[in-house]
Amino acid sequence: MNDKMTTPEPSAGTSKPGPAASTETAEAAAHDTVEAAIRVQLAKAFGGVRGVVEAAVPTIVFIVAWIATSDLRRSLTVSIAAAVVLLVVRMAQRSTPQFVLNSLVGIGIGAFFASRTGEARDVYLPGILYNAGYAVAMLLSIVTRWPVVGFLIGSVTGDPTGWRADPAVVRLCSRLTWLLLVPCVIRVAVQLPVYLIGGNDAVAELGILKIVMGWPLQIAGMAAMVWLLTRGRTPVRM
Repeated sequence: MNDKMTTPEPSAGTSKPGPAASTETAEAAAHDTVEAAIRVQLAKAFGGVRGVVEAAVPTIVFIVAWIATSDLRRSLTVSIAAAVVLLVVRMAQRSTPQFVLNSLVGIGIGAFFASRTGEARDVYLPGILYNAGYAVAMLLSIVTRWPVVGFLIGSVTGDPTGWRADPAVVRLCSRLTWLLLVPCVIRVAVQLPVYLIGGNDAVAELGILKIVMGWPLQIAGMAAMVWLLTRGRTPVRM
């Protein structure tokens, strides 16, 4: 009797791995390192060119309507209507409405603030406060050694806090969190003085600043993150 184990040859009825299996294999390979895992998560969060456009359209519509009419209610109405149209298009195409919903929620909160005070500039106040709060939260996460980017690793490994056992991963995630924090600080540092000093005369200026300092700054921050991620290969400890 032959004691050696032999590998059985595939029978004629054995199917080859399909596209789904190949995709799963590729994703598994992409998660071999911390850097690769974070790059995958950043790509999902970015939303592509369409996501950038959908985030900017309601603000652009609001600015144009305000310049044309100086009517707060009408400007808010057409801005929200533009976001709703984008949402309907997404739903009709059966594509993810995530980025349109984000935009709709943002303009909705801004509209609530502005309608309560009657000040058109207050459309932009929630965004300024959001960036300030987000910057403080990220700074605290770095100081306490719980950098928020670390939870991207947890979403990949299935262990939300296991990444903290590796000091190298904590350091990497802290650096990446700094790169997310900086755009928020820049937005607040530039937009808050304009909001406080300019009043309703600065509504269009605030809108332009929101667009210019929105996705462009975010893209710059993400590009810096990707550059940093290409420099290392920190193994994911499952």
